[in-house]
This record gives sequence, structure tokens and C-alpha cells, in this order.
Amino acid sequence: MRQAKLISLAIAMLTLLSTTTSATDTQVVITVEQPKSDKPAQPVQENRSKPPFQGQRPAVDVAILLDTSNSMDGLIRQAKSQLWTIVGQFAKAQKDGQTPLLRVALFEYGNTHLPASEGYIRQVVPLTDDLDKLSEALFALTTQGGDEYCGQVIDEAITRLDWSREPGAYQAIFIAGNEPFTQGSVDYRKACKRAIEAGIVVNTIHCGNHQAGVRGKWQQGAQLAEGEFFNIDQDRAVVHIPCPQDKIIIRLNTELNKTYLWFGTREKRSVWGMNQTAQDTNAEMAGESVAVGRAITKAGKIYTNRNRDLVDSLKEDDNLLSEVGKEELPEAMQSMTPEERKKHVRQTATKRTELQRQIQQLAAEREAYLAKQRQLQTAETGGATLGDAVVTAIRKQLARAGFEIADDGS
Repeated sequence: MRQAKLISLAIAMLTLLSTTTSATDTQVVITVEQPKSDKPAQPVQENRSKPPFQGQRPAVDVAILLDTSNSMDGLIRQAKSQLWTIVGQFAKAQKDGQTPLLRVALFEYGNTHLPASEGYIRQVVPLTDDLDKLSEALFALTTQGGDEYCGQVIDEAITRLDWSREPGAYQAIFIAGNEPFTQGSVDYRKACKRAIEAGIVVNTIHCGNHQAGVRGKWQQGAQLAEGEFFNIDQDRAVVHIPCPQDKIIIRLNTELNKTYLWFGTREKRSVWGMNQTAQDTNAEMAGESVAVGRAITKAGKIYTNRNRDLVDSLKEDDNLLSEVGKEELPEAMQSMTPEERKKHVRQTATKRTELQRQIQQLAAEREAYLAKQRQLQTAETGGATLGDAVVTAIRKQLARAGFEIADDGS
């Protein structure tokens, strides 16, 4: 039986001029047939590993609120093309020598396909560390004219999401749109004040000229919640600079995918594996540099599949293999002895680490190449993009929250 489109995912924002594209509206989605079995389904133990935040690594929670009304096609294209550049910024951050645990949520608002009774607002993805799920949701977004209620969508994000309670966590909302910030029944001033009282910074990104954003109260919204205010050109194409390392990185990414040992029900294993590949394809269709950015992210600590992949999950729970039922293991491991399974996971982890090392080395060479190429280019024309705004805010605010940010060479 064909399932409905898998949970959309996404977020969007951040970019260095290196991440490109002329994204198309084509997207990859996957459907999965329910597995048939003569045996009754066995219950799957959920949440085997530790809760997301135990103080081992600093917590970072980010909610992206995107206007998906008719005029925002360019904004959504920028979000799709710059997602992995944005995520990559968090991979460059450390606090006390630890890379943060990143969770991202996605909301859309202002779309007449959404119920008017709910303020034309939809939580697309809750706070999640499943970046493939986020990507899937982002690429599934479409636009349709509607009313944009900024105060209400901010208020909904504060209320609905399970924000981290870790001391010193970085928590931020990024809201992008083009209509006045004042629309709707929920007072934006109260919503923004409520956010900062909860420790959540609100950054506002107005799609249009600076003065219109000021008059529309986008600047004031950011000021009330100790965030940054930006105006961007949502229709500007993102500049792509081809690099000699790109094709090698993409090839290594294909090999990297083979090191994932998905566990859980047969259906879940199939869904997670196919979605990882589908999001690689979505990135490739958005542009080669987008695919490269995704591959580089997958080679770092920000991209994790705890509770889904054995290699990532065993880093937190040494006893996991003894807790997972035989039928929940990858098919190739089901006939192995317990010792053979441990050996197989160790060997797979070693192979993944080596592939990630190679990608990271190529990424460093790529950054150096990009820095030289940018120096040769003439001065950039046109306004900032969504990614430019998000990257600027994130780097400044992470530093303020006590993170050290590696220089990206741009």
C-alpha cells in the first residue's frame, strides 16, 4: 500500500558565495511498500539510546519560519540551494572542544493551502537531528498566495517545539518573508518578547528593500528579541564557482552511503536508506556545489543518524547490539554471530572514518581554491541572499554564546 509522502524536511538558510545554484522545482520523494511477512510483526523498542542532550555536547536548536506565499518562490529556491552551507556553519563551531548537537525545525506560513483557522501556518518538521528528513521537507515546499502572520508563527514555534533546557544552549528563530510584520491577531511585540524571555533569539529577514523592512516593523521585531535584522533579494541567483575537488567529493559521498547500517523495522530501514539517497539527488539537482556542500556536511559530526544507524548509535550506547532484535538488524547482519556483528560494525566504522577524512581534506583544499577564485572576481552585484543573512547572524550569535568558530577562508 502506497504511503503518503514521507515527512517533509527542511530548513534553510546560510551561504557563502561558494554555494550555488539555479535550483529547479523538481524534487525527489520516495514511497515505500509495506513489507509482507508470514510472521507477526515484532515490537520495536524506540529511543534505545540516550536522550538528545545530556550535557556531553552543547545544544543548538534552530527554527526556520519561511513565507510560502506566491511571491516567495525565489526565497524557497535559495533555501534549498543553501541548506547545507548553513548547516555547515554549525560544523565549524565548537564549545569546550565539542561540536554542537544540532536540531532544526521548519515552519511554513502565509500559504492558502493551509487552514485559515490555523493562521495559514504549518509545522513542517519538529526540532530534529535528522537532516535528511529536514531536506526532504524543504524540497517538498510549494508556494501559494495567502496572509502572512509573523507574530502568530513565532508564537507557535515557541509553544510547539521542545526547546532544549541545556544551560548555555544556542536557541534561535529565523523568520523570512515580505509582508508587514504587524499582520495577524497575535501581537508581534508580545511574541518576540516572549521568545527572548525563553532564551530564544529572533532573527528577521525581510525580502525587499531596507526601508520597507523598517516600516513593516521587521527591524523592530529583531530588536525586541535581541536578534539581527536583514533585508535580502530573494530572487537573486546564488553564485557557483566550480572546483577541481567537486567530482571527487561527490564520488566519495556515494561510497560513504554504503557505510550506513540502518536498524529498526524492515520498513524503517528501507525508508532511511532511500531517503538519504533521495536527498543526495535533490542536492545534485539544485546544483553541483549544493551536492558538494551536503557531502561535506555528511563527513562531519553535525550529520548524525543516532537511533537509526548502528555506527552512530553505538558511539552513545555500547550495549546496543545486544538490545536490538535480530529482525531489526540489516539483512546482511542477521545471520552473523554476535562477535561477527561487532566486528562488522567496527570495520564499517573504520571505513566511514577514512572516507570522512578524505572528504574533509578535499574540503579544506576546496576552501583554499575558492578563496583565491573570489579574489579574482569583480565586486559582487545585487543584494544579499537568504544564506548570506543566516550565515552572518549564526556566526555572530554563536560567538556571543561562547562558541569558537573556525575561519571558513571566505
